[in-house]
Amino acid sequence: MEKHLIDRLTSPIHRFTKQAKSGGIVLGINVIIALVLANSPWSEHYFHFFEHHLGFTFDGKTYLDMPLHHWINDGLMALFFFVVGLELKREIVAGELSNPRKALLPIGAAIGGMLVPAIIYISLNPTGEAHGGWGIPMATDIAFSLGVLYLLGNKVPISLKVFLTALAIVDDLGAVLVIAFFYTSEISLANLGIGLGMLFILYLGKRIGIRHVLFYALIGAVIWCAFLLSGVHATIAAVLIAFMIPTDVQMKENEYVHNIQSYLKKFKRLDPNNKIPTLTEKQLHLLEKINVDTRRSIPPLQRLEHAMHPFVTFIVIPIFALANAGVSLSIDVEQLFSTNIALGVALGLFFGKVIGVAGFTVFMVKVLKLSPYPRGMNFRNLVGLGLLAAIGFTMSLFVTTLAFKNPLYMDQAKIGIFAASILGGTLGYMVLNGKGNRTNKNEKIEVSESEE
Repeated sequence: MEKHLIDRLTSPIHRFTKQAKSGGIVLGINVIIALVLANSPWSEHYFHFFEHHLGFTFDGKTYLDMPLHHWINDGLMALFFFVVGLELKREIVAGELSNPRKALLPIGAAIGGMLVPAIIYISLNPTGEAHGGWGIPMATDIAFSLGVLYLLGNKVPISLKVFLTALAIVDDLGAVLVIAFFYTSEISLANLGIGLGMLFILYLGKRIGIRHVLFYALIGAVIWCAFLLSGVHATIAAVLIAFMIPTDVQMKENEYVHNIQSYLKKFKRLDPNNKIPTLTEKQLHLLEKINVDTRRSIPPLQRLEHAMHPFVTFIVIPIFALANAGVSLSIDVEQLFSTNIALGVALGLFFGKVIGVAGFTVFMVKVLKLSPYPRGMNFRNLVGLGLLAAIGFTMSLFVTTLAFKNPLYMDQAKIGIFAASILGGTLGYMVLNGKGNRTNKNEKIEVSESEE
């Protein structure tokens, strides 16, 4: 079938967005753009742009009047955390975290990868305002780290990709808990009560079988506003809302397969030789039935995750990077090291992640003997994964905005994040690309659509 011009133009974009590494590439480009703008003659305009206020006025009163920077970090990033929550629930219900034995190693590696960086940072910044940044080096950027790993293609076993994915998801859960308990301002119990009450309504809706996305979207918006006004970070609301999304289906797989086969046979009989240029009414009716049954056979959680993932990956996270990654590199060495923030973040991410991830995994396998290594894993590629876990970009930058209000401290933290992330990503790629990590040709490898 001949492609139209618009199809030929959009096809490369469509193929690019389907690749697992694409999100990391787009994020990297936006980080570079932010750095260039922050160090260009337009730097003043760049920083000032995100200070413009946006709010709503009703009856002479202004509500939710916040700068664009705040809207991005509390609004757009709530969508990011919502998708993170959907991924977490899916993994817990039916993914890598659903089997306690299989989940043990990545959970242990993630805990080590959070504790050791925090300890390194705190040892260098034991007191004062700088101490508050201990949560920054605990985070791993799942999109960027997996993007680098997928660049290696079949040079690394599928088991490593699964391990890093599970590790990064547990790491995200840890970051969410850290934000909830340690980076929350003064709490308004009234607004928090409203938020929790509406969350209970979502729970009841799920229990009685409400599956329409609009129900969860409307009440979710109220919960987000309530949490925002309560002092608890609004992104926590997004994760809690995600956990309320149903995971069950209205039509089981066997019934779905039987129905679809029946519909297709009827569809083919209506125009077996494809002589009618358009569809008949009966064909349209059958296609509508296929659409309805397909929708009933997909859990709302996975439908939402599938629909929102591209938007979050290619719109939300790049905008966040554009708004937060800009840091002036004209800062002199004396200013950069006026505190140990940059050093604590850089060393915490780079050494802390490697020691934590690899060290805890080896301890669990060799000493505690709780679980064997995943198939295809050895110490070399375990260190490689630890290096990739040192890529902290998105989540580390986000925690930075919560930890510090002093622009100098924020710049110091960002430089530490960039240094560790670039070094960790580069060395991680080199270690995993080494001869010792070539996948055995006799090993059966399943290549997902995202890797093709």
